[in-house]
Amino acid sequence: MRVIDAFRQAYGGDPAGVWHAPGRVNLIGEHTDYNDGFVLPFAVPWGVTAAVSPREDHTVRISSLQAPGEEQVLEDVERAEGWARYPAGVVSILRGAGLPVRGADIVIDGDVPKGAGLSSSAALEVSVGLALSDLYGLGLEPMELARLCQKAENEFVGMPCGIMDQAASALSKEGHALFLDCRSLAGRAVPFDLSAYGLQILIINTGVHHELADGQYAKRRQDCENAAKHLGVPSLRDVTDLAAALSRLSGDERARTQHVVTENHRVEAVIGLLRAGAVQEIGALLNASHLSLRDQYQVSCPELDVAVEGAIKGGARGARMTGGGFGGSAIALVADDRVDRVRATVEQAYAERGWAAPTFLPATPAAGAHRLR
Repeated sequence: MRVIDAFRQAYGGDPAGVWHAPGRVNLIGEHTDYNDGFVLPFAVPWGVTAAVSPREDHTVRISSLQAPGEEQVLEDVERAEGWARYPAGVVSILRGAGLPVRGADIVIDGDVPKGAGLSSSAALEVSVGLALSDLYGLGLEPMELARLCQKAENEFVGMPCGIMDQAASALSKEGHALFLDCRSLAGRAVPFDLSAYGLQILIINTGVHHELADGQYAKRRQDCENAAKHLGVPSLRDVTDLAAALSRLSGDERARTQHVVTENHRVEAVIGLLRAGAVQEIGALLNASHLSLRDQYQVSCPELDVAVEGAIKGGARGARMTGGGFGGSAIALVADDRVDRVRATVEQAYAERGWAAPTFLPATPAAGAHRLR
């Protein structure tokens, strides 16, 4: 295992253990998690592997195979820079919670496709968090681990994400999607074996990221909080009469509310269809989700729209952008015998616009975070 070889080279001995946490695809339920809503993600086969050993002092040494020559030696984790803020943030939050975490030597290896929006940051946080929990005997349950890792991203990194990414990385089960109520944090594994129906989820990685995303994500969260305040409800999850709510709102707050409320209903509808074995029928809900994200939440971009439109034109049962938006990936529900046609149609649409071809990955629901050795 190359992460072990890298650890030996960096620190002169074997790690105490190796842990893996996956990235995720969100089947449906986008931008609902920080509105106390419903989400339905699943873990993907790619993620982050962490080789870790504890230290007697409080120094944290972090290096990554994806950033050669950029080791950070941190006597104070608050001084972490760049990508190292994610694992350093986990250390900081665990210590801040009063947990007995000293130092660590950490080597990271990741294989989440670059620019795909499959939440490599959550995978990085959860892999290191699980390692520290095991090494220091913290006994963190998966959801508690996810909450602490989310807190690290919110408070240490400064990204106001919801709980979905970390929960999907920590709790997912192979062959299942994770139905998560983001208010109660109750999660349930939902069987999601598309191969039995001759179907697959095809990830279309646009490979683009529009930098306006960072501030725009925070703005949309604020729009939702403002709308909930104007409606007198704890969160948009609590809107029960959408027409009445929309009549009291305007502009961005109205549009964001319409997306969140209808997206929660789409998640519940997908759960019902999966339970009934009507897997092919979820495609229409994926399409509706994308239109809502494009028009009401305004987090899509031309590359995502063309990927979705091309996939449907090529014969996909349905498609939508997935993740925070402004780039990253779309997903398409595709029959096994239509995959080549969908790929060719999307590639042609990109070529006609002079864009670099996207990449395509079949997404099989994978296991959540676990110790490898």
